[in-house]
Amino acid sequence: MNENKKLNRHLPELIIPSMNFTKLLLSWYNHNHRDLPWRKTKDPYKIWISEIILQQTRIEQGLDYYHRFLDRFSTISDLASAEEQDVMKIWQGLGYYTRARNLHYAAKEIVRNNKGKFPLTYEGIRNLKGIGDYTAAAIASFAYDLPYPVVDGNVLRFFSRYFGVLDPVDKASGKKAVLQLAQEKMNMGNPGKFNQAIMEFGALQCKAGSPDCHVCPFRESCFAYTHEKIADLPVKSRAAQPRKRYFHYLVIIYKDLANGAILYLRKREENDIWKNLFDFPLIESSGPLSQEKLMKTLEWHNLIKTKNVAILKRSKVYQHVLTHQLIYARFYVVQMEKKPVNDFIPVLQKDLDKFPVPRLIEKYISDATANFTKVLSDHRR
Repeated sequence: MNENKKLNRHLPELIIPSMNFTKLLLSWYNHNHRDLPWRKTKDPYKIWISEIILQQTRIEQGLDYYHRFLDRFSTISDLASAEEQDVMKIWQGLGYYTRARNLHYAAKEIVRNNKGKFPLTYEGIRNLKGIGDYTAAAIASFAYDLPYPVVDGNVLRFFSRYFGVLDPVDKASGKKAVLQLAQEKMNMGNPGKFNQAIMEFGALQCKAGSPDCHVCPFRESCFAYTHEKIADLPVKSRAAQPRKRYFHYLVIIYKDLANGAILYLRKREENDIWKNLFDFPLIESSGPLSQEKLMKTLEWHNLIKTKNVAILKRSKVYQHVLTHQLIYARFYVVQMEKKPVNDFIPVLQKDLDKFPVPRLIEKYISDATANFTKVLSDHRR
């Protein structure tokens, strides 16, 4: 460990590029950067939306959401005055829904405390709900050219390889080392462009799996390349194993002679994943359950409250991966002769798409091409 720290301390002095690091980086950026809409504006609101969407989201996926979000909520006031369900519906499919709730909350805060004007300082931006050091630095530099370096995953990887940062980048010591290097190298005349460049270089050139070292302008002065450490950097501490969860969804349907199939949803209000989204009544178990054992659980009886039910269909097991969780879900189409007495939300089949649901539920509904009225009719023949 002492040797690592010593190496980190002296490497910037040992590596002397043939051209100034920052000039070389900006030259690369001028010729290689992607044409993205949030790079063509100084509007802090639009930059804020792009940065929140791109947290945990690839640009290819986030681009459409960015346009849809701004089409629907073109100003901070539009977002602040919207119903949360409308915001969540626009966000549906992006995941990490806390981002959308925080956006909505922060927009209301800006309207309430700052007359709808986005904060002008790093500190003011950083104080908004859902904004951390990286996002505050990105918005401050891109919108206002304030000299705050960004350190995201791309920057951690690029700087760790180039400068030889041997501390784990998912620990405070590694992040601090990279942040210090970024501060030292930042172009104070154009900090926004510098930040775009270091992120873009990590995303396009110094990639995680297969960095394109043969055409890299930094190759001859890169620690990882010259020391054959490309596969070893950045260093990361051992990740914890994801928590496994087993979900058994009850797709309860009741055939209304006038309106067709009625399904029942519930709103997730507990402090758990997908808060304030909608899904089907749920039984969670500590491991896999057979259909017979599921129907004997106390949770089943609490949800169904009657013996006059029939399971018409059982889905395959859906595997849904979250950052620290792995969900195994199965859906049971349950026919009831009488309307449920639970506090569920009755929804006509044709109105299902009006409710924001997790990607897992959206995938099931799509796969089911689920004309539930037809399922009922087929069962009664």
